[in-house]
This record gives sequence, C-alpha cells and structure tokens, in this order.
Amino acid sequence: MWLTSSSIGRKFVMALTGAFLVLFVTFHVLMNGVALFWPTAYNAVCEFLGANWYALIGTAILAGGFILHILYALWLTYENRRARGNDRYAVTSRPKQVEWSSKNMLVLGIVVVCFLIVHLFQFWAKMQLPEVLGLEGEFPGAAGTLFIQKAFSCPVTLIVYLIGFGALWLHMTHGFWSMCQSSGLNNGVWMNRLKTIGTVWATVVVLLFAVEAIVFTVQAKRGYYTSNEALIEQYVEMAPACNCEGCEGCESCDECGCAAGKCAESCHRCATLAKIYAVCVEGCAVSACDSSACGDRNASDSVSDNFNEGTF
Repeated sequence: MWLTSSSIGRKFVMALTGAFLVLFVTFHVLMNGVALFWPTAYNAVCEFLGANWYALIGTAILAGGFILHILYALWLTYENRRARGNDRYAVTSRPKQVEWSSKNMLVLGIVVVCFLIVHLFQFWAKMQLPEVLGLEGEFPGAAGTLFIQKAFSCPVTLIVYLIGFGALWLHMTHGFWSMCQSSGLNNGVWMNRLKTIGTVWATVVVLLFAVEAIVFTVQAKRGYYTSNEALIEQYVEMAPACNCEGCEGCESCDECGCAAGKCAESCHRCATLAKIYAVCVEGCAVSACDSSACGDRNASDSVSDNFNEGTF
C-alpha cells in the first residue's frame, strides 16, 4: 500500500495525523484563555460541550488522529531502525536549527504523550467521560473551574505541565515545517518561511500555555475558583435535584416538605451541595450544612475551607 510502503506516503500519514495536534493545541490554548479571563463563560462552554454528540464526534476524531500518529510513529521508528540502523526516515531539507529535535522526535513525542495522559486524567476522564458512561463524577462536568482548582492546587502539577510544554514546543517546531514539507511545500523559499511561521506559532502557543498554567496555580492557591461569588452561583445551579423518597426532582428538600430527619444525608442535592461544594441552601439540613452553619458561614468561606482542608 502506497501510504505504508513509500517514504512519501509514510510522511504524508505522519503529517496528516500531526495536523490533529496542531488543531487541538490551538483550540485548547484559546479555551484556557476563556478560563483565565472569564471563568463563568468557561463553565458555560464546558456545559455546552458536555456529552453532546458533536463534542463526542470531535473528541473521537481528535483521539483517533492522536492514536494513529503515535502508533504510526512507533512503527516507522521500528521499521527504519531495522532497515537503516538508528536513522529516521529521511527528509529532503532539514534546517540545522531543528537538528536536535528532528533526531529526537520519538523521545519528545513520548514525553508529550505522558503529559497528555496526565492532563486527560485530570480533566477529560473526570469531566466528559463520566457523562458519556452515565456515571456521577466528583463534580458536575460543567464545573470546569473546580477541576482547575483541584488540579492546580498541587504544585507538582505546574512542574509537570511546564516540562510537558517544553517537550511540546520542541516537537511542534520541527513537526510544523515537516508537516508542510510532506504536503508538498518544500521549495527553498517556502521552507524558510514555514520554519519561521512554525517556530513563531509554537512559541506563542506554548508561552500562552505556560502563562495560563502559572496563573491557574496562583488563583488555585488563593482559592479564587472556590470563593468567587459568580462561580458559587453556578455551582449551586449545577448541583443535581433531590432524589430521596418523596423528594424526587425537588430543587431543595423543603420544597417537597421533606424534613431534615427524612432527607438528611439522602437528599442528593443537599448532600451534594454540603459535601462537595460546602454551600448552604435553604431547606438543606445535613451534617455539614445545618442551620447554624448557614447562619455563621457564607458559601465562599465554606467552599474555600473545604478545598484547603483537603476534603477533595
């Protein structure tokens, strides 16, 4: 088959699947920008995407492209080393400035994949995946800022992300112009231009990622995502309705006349607000959110303390 037997075909497949990475990181850095400057809008976008069919199709396409890119890279490396020792598949013109990254694309790719696995575990596996499987997650999938708070409350997260961003920059600065070259844009004039464009694009994207991660860490340390009143209002709206006997679908326990003794720990909405968000709402009388607590503490203090005490 031409795509697997010829050098041009192999490079074309790598270029095509690598384009998924280009699209993903560009979209992702813009999404992070929304979380940075307008966190309530970020949660709204998370709710809009959720487990909708178009989001699932987009996720499947991106995931398929990533997986194919990774598997094809591993297979190419194996085939080329078996046929030509340690040489990679050849390219017709290789700028000296990217010589190191060109020779170490597999290693850089593995680091990027490891970083991606960590990122997916912290966010996608806890936001979208539970919705797809019909399971109840730690937080509602739309509460994206709570996942940011939890992930970046750990200082190790920032270190891991910065290392991942560094590998991503090296991988993309070579991969961008290599992708364009494999698509036929390989004359001397355009290769220099594409190399510059690729380097500028990768640098801007990675710098934005780094700045966003640093700001997220600072904001998480301050408890911003658990103390902002606008976000608190969103969290309350996201909490599921009561589902205890006689209270199904109620927005608060007293709406159905459910007394504290009857609903207490079993009223889903009250328990969720109290245990997860530590937000007190009228009608919720559970151990972590009784009437005295509601009178003595406000929602933002409760949520911040809950995170700071390591409840999650």
